[in-house]
Amino acid sequence: MPKSREWHLVARPKGWPVPADFALVETAVTDPAPGQILVRNRYLSVDPYMRGRMNDAASYSAPYELGEPMLGGAVGRVVASEAEGYAVGDHVLHGLGWREYALLDAARSVKVDPDAAPLSAYLGVLGMTGLTAYAGLLKIAAFAPGETVFVSGAAGAVGSQVGQIAKLKGAARVVGSAGSDEKTALLVDEYGFDAAFNYKKGPVADQLREAAPDGIDVYFDNVGGDHLEAAIGSLRLHGRAALCGAIAQYNSTEPPPGPRNLGLLIGKRLTLRGFLVSDHRDLRPEFVREVGGWLREGKLRYRETVVTGIDHTLDAFLGMLRGDNIGKTIVALPE
Repeated sequence: MPKSREWHLVARPKGWPVPADFALVETAVTDPAPGQILVRNRYLSVDPYMRGRMNDAASYSAPYELGEPMLGGAVGRVVASEAEGYAVGDHVLHGLGWREYALLDAARSVKVDPDAAPLSAYLGVLGMTGLTAYAGLLKIAAFAPGETVFVSGAAGAVGSQVGQIAKLKGAARVVGSAGSDEKTALLVDEYGFDAAFNYKKGPVADQLREAAPDGIDVYFDNVGGDHLEAAIGSLRLHGRAALCGAIAQYNSTEPPPGPRNLGLLIGKRLTLRGFLVSDHRDLRPEFVREVGGWLREGKLRYRETVVTGIDHTLDAFLGMLRGDNIGKTIVALPE
């Protein structure tokens, strides 16, 4: 059997993660037991939520164990099977990323079709990030046609899909924020946002007010901090916010200050609601059908930032935290 390399967390990061917090370890690969499959991973996902799992703190996902392989979304090819209905050569989506080979119970995987979409798409636009955008906008924020939507972190994997879905569903105006002029141009020129601004060029509240002078009805929050405060100030009566993430705070060593204008929630009758994509798996058939149709028709676009090689998985993760990526960050593992 071949050897496998996998990333272990060896120390809890203090603030920003550093390479010394991780180790790339070589391990032996074993044959599958009854009901199991052995998968040669082809694409790995790195995502913002993984930073929280590096802390030894209670959360919605268990912390990564020190000295053990980390977990994350992955797509790969079955190279050995002792599970009924799974054959060598099948492709599957599963949760044992950050490694070259994954041995798992077949029941914890989902077959995917490489002819229907590129394999990497099942980690992004047709995967967890796409479903996050779909569920957050349409169910959590209860978006309705004719409304104005603001998306923070809009050039990322989730945000870019939120803005496009809003436009496809009849938004009157979609505004996005991003961290560079290149990204804001992408939002308008390729993804069809009506306006976008670089949050590094001035106060978010001022730039949002200029981009949406009549206010907003829906805010999709990927950033937190000053973006959330600005959105509260711009939300109209009965506005709604879907709270997906707060990447601006993930590496903070001090408690972040809360929005200073929470009192506006009362008079405006606002709704701010956090959510996890794992609570909305029931939407997946509808999501795949509708988003898959938009992709085939060329109505929905997506970008990927692809980093090649298991050796560079940590580089990909840290780059994503810094905002170096455009769209979904994927690690490709050549066979």
